[in-house]
Amino acid sequence: MSKYVALPAGVSEKVFDTALAEYRAILGPDHVITAAERLVPYNKIMLPVDDERHAPSAAICPGSVEEVQRCVAVCNKHKVPVWPISTGKNFGYGSAAPATRGQVVMDLRRMNRILDVDADLCTALVEPGVTYQQMYDHLQDNKIPLWLSCPAPSAIVGPLGNTVDRGVGYTPYGEHFMFQCGMEVVLPDASLLRTGMGSLPNSNTWQVFKWGYGPYLDGIFTQSNYGIVTKMGLWLMPAPPDFRPFVIRYDDEADIVTAVETLRPLRMANIIPNAVVIVHALWEAGSAYARSDHFTGPGAFTDDAVRTMVKKTGMGVWNLYAGLYGSPEQNDVAWKIVQGAVKASGKGRILTAAEVGEDPVFKYRADLMQGRMNTKEFGLYNWRGGGGSCWFAPVSQARGSETLKQMEMAKRILNRHGIDYVAEFIVGWRDMHHVIDLLFDRTDFNQTRAAHACYRELLQEFAAQGYGVYRANTAFMDEVADCYGDAKRKINATLKRALDPNGIIAPGKSGIWATV
Repeated sequence: MSKYVALPAGVSEKVFDTALAEYRAILGPDHVITAAERLVPYNKIMLPVDDERHAPSAAICPGSVEEVQRCVAVCNKHKVPVWPISTGKNFGYGSAAPATRGQVVMDLRRMNRILDVDADLCTALVEPGVTYQQMYDHLQDNKIPLWLSCPAPSAIVGPLGNTVDRGVGYTPYGEHFMFQCGMEVVLPDASLLRTGMGSLPNSNTWQVFKWGYGPYLDGIFTQSNYGIVTKMGLWLMPAPPDFRPFVIRYDDEADIVTAVETLRPLRMANIIPNAVVIVHALWEAGSAYARSDHFTGPGAFTDDAVRTMVKKTGMGVWNLYAGLYGSPEQNDVAWKIVQGAVKASGKGRILTAAEVGEDPVFKYRADLMQGRMNTKEFGLYNWRGGGGSCWFAPVSQARGSETLKQMEMAKRILNRHGIDYVAEFIVGWRDMHHVIDLLFDRTDFNQTRAAHACYRELLQEFAAQGYGVYRANTAFMDEVADCYGDAKRKINATLKRALDPNGIIAPGKSGIWATV
């Protein structure tokens, strides 16, 4: 029996002893973790699978890019696979745990410097461990009039990790990778690459011009295992002189068609410039209530119970949150256009901040739309209790008919497995991210088994209808990659072999292996 919690695949205990000794020589003993009790945070998943499938063998915590390079060299020498994380708060997608058992977690949280903020050009350069809260505080403390775009559970997560997993936010800069500019990457051979203009010595345009010269490379380091991103540039939004959040509440599930058809022309014309979110009542309720406050029956939350809850609380079955950004004069004109569009649609109750009053859910959404920090969305995990969460996130066209079709498909499958339809649509310019949180009691074997079967059925049926997910949890990465076909898997493997012939960086990430 090994003295370690797990061993890396293909690595003997003796070889692992040697690798750990070399990590300790580089990082110091306090930053190399093998004790079972100290590894618990790196294996605290919320997915409907056994923790043991994702148990790390150790965790190493470098404090500089040079230490990352030296540790990667050790990994290469001993063929030890390493799973890099930034803050490790990837809840619902796998948290900090590696995709496969035995990988060494490389925890980059000690690398938490804000290296530069340019208030004139509205750019920043950050390390992996920087959190959105840290960035927000830096802007506030230094009276820099710039806004972040952050995901919903924002305070304890970081812009680098969220961006390289192609996460989204709720401001006009909500498509985070689109507003990323320049990366520093430790490659699998321990060499250092700076993408875009960063490859040029003494460049001062690294954070302002994305493309550089020749093939654009930043994209291959997102949702991949081709390198370890140690610095990232991002664009920040100038604080507008006037911001006007509002909500449109719809009273019937089928009204999602009207909501999307009303919104899309306004979104594409930039009348509404931000990444709009259309929130289902059960997601809305999960931020403020426990499930048992409104439903105690067996099986999934029923449509009748949703309607009763909506009438009791005053929320909509669908709740569309958006904002206007600009000068007061600009927003006056835009507001008349938005009001006219909603009135012409014949559905929806449009409410301003003043009309909503002290609604904490509205305040939470208004904060997100201006990049203010909160952790309110973690209230979802109290909806059912038991710590189970598994996010399913297919992409839809921004068409009402497509959105209705996805909702009906999802509800049918979820309800068959006794799981509630807790969902929202995040609206881009032409697409919609349909984010569904499979919430279940992970201490209940039957609920856990149902959630696993439900996710698999969702994935297979949505793929059969031509709907792919944009982001996947670690338990299903191979199955998601299969949905995208052999050609894509082969090119991913070809790049992996070329850049990482020993397969040491995050094997299995996004279903990418050196062989297929």
